[in-house]
Amino acid sequence: MTENQFKISILASGSSGNATYIETNKQRILVDAGLSGKKITGLLAQIDRKPEDLDAILVTHEHRDHIHGVGVLARKYHLDVYANEETWRAMDHALGKLEVHQKHLFNMGETMTLGDVDIESFGVSHDAAAPQFYQFHKDNKAFAMLTDTGYCSDRIRGIIKNADAYLLESNHDINMLRVGSYPWSTKQRILGDRGHLSNVDGALAATEMIGEKTKRIYLGHLSRENNLKELASLTMTQTLLQNDVEVGRQLLVCDTDPEEACPLYSL
Repeated sequence: MTENQFKISILASGSSGNATYIETNKQRILVDAGLSGKKITGLLAQIDRKPEDLDAILVTHEHRDHIHGVGVLARKYHLDVYANEETWRAMDHALGKLEVHQKHLFNMGETMTLGDVDIESFGVSHDAAAPQFYQFHKDNKAFAMLTDTGYCSDRIRGIIKNADAYLLESNHDINMLRVGSYPWSTKQRILGDRGHLSNVDGALAATEMIGEKTKRIYLGHLSRENNLKELASLTMTQTLLQNDVEVGRQLLVCDTDPEEACPLYSL
């Protein structure tokens, strides 16, 4: 009897490019492909996987750090691509030519089944056409992804409550951002409701979402200029400990990297 598989790897996370790999018995899926096809092939090789075995790419929104490699991978490996209608309109020209049968609608707020995995989409607050993120469900386990959002609403917290694993945004340390070299207009965009979650924002959101099932939190989309892995991890860990979560025993807080894939993790 085949063992039920539900594995994840954050291949890359950050403003230079984002890609997450999800594998079940019947599906191998990328969420976003924000690096070159060559780089994503190399990241997959780090976890002993090949792009030839992929089935689909789900797109969260049209920013370059999420779609850079989508077109080339889809053409080369004949992959299906899923996004909502507004995102398709915003990114279609950037992807290059894809066959009509490769282009699929996955509208916000819907749940879609691909093979043996149910995928739930939900809208977020970010400066893109219609940004949406995803929660994957299989065999009573869930993996929830939430980056690229200016705030985490009660609605989102309710949708992705008590997942087994999370990819959660810890984009910036507010003090580093404020004293950093970015123009004031850019700082305002990042700090605004359609920007990115700070380390503190992400940590506070985590305390209201995690539950008895939660075993891992991956810290995602860290800014190179306005954050440090150690600072993001410390903020999350201390906030969880203050809320009586036994970090290290009950759950693990894990780093991600813009150039190094996280080891495959089985939910």
